[in-house]
Amino acid sequence: MDILFSTERLNIFNATEKDIDFILELENHKDNRNYVWQGTYEEHLSEINDKNSMLVVFKRKDNNEIIGYSLSHINFKSDVFELRRIVISDKGKGYGRETLLGIIKYCFEVVKCNRFWLDVYPDNEKGINLYKSVGMHHDGTLRQSYKSERGYLEQMIFSILKEEYYKK
Repeated sequence: MDILFSTERLNIFNATEKDIDFILELENHKDNRNYVWQGTYEEHLSEINDKNSMLVVFKRKDNNEIIGYSLSHINFKSDVFELRRIVISDKGKGYGRETLLGIIKYCFEVVKCNRFWLDVYPDNEKGINLYKSVGMHHDGTLRQSYKSERGYLEQMIFSILKEEYYKK
């Protein structure tokens, strides 16, 4: 399996069908399930085979252990890269920041997109702080835009543009 891209401590690979059980486990873990949408096995298999989706796993360089994944959607017509999910199992060690920065770099330097964006629930304070700290702009909030087991949730939109990325 070929490395898609690397960060300081991680290699990022396209997910395969054998990774789906781990991805489902991460999505449904008590520390994650309130912050990320839970997909099905079939949906993840479809994402693996979709040329506009990028389902990847993060593996530590030192021991090849999978410590997270992300799902992105790329609109090639408009050069827009949407990060739909990012989940880290080994929390509190900076892997989230490291992978987010790696994905943003991949978005602008490899895929050559113009805009990178994501949405986040307002109660995900760690995520919001991370997105702000890497220079993402709060574009606005979609009020009661998602119905979940917790009720109607708002989604905060954060983005960074190619010109902003290259100014850093």
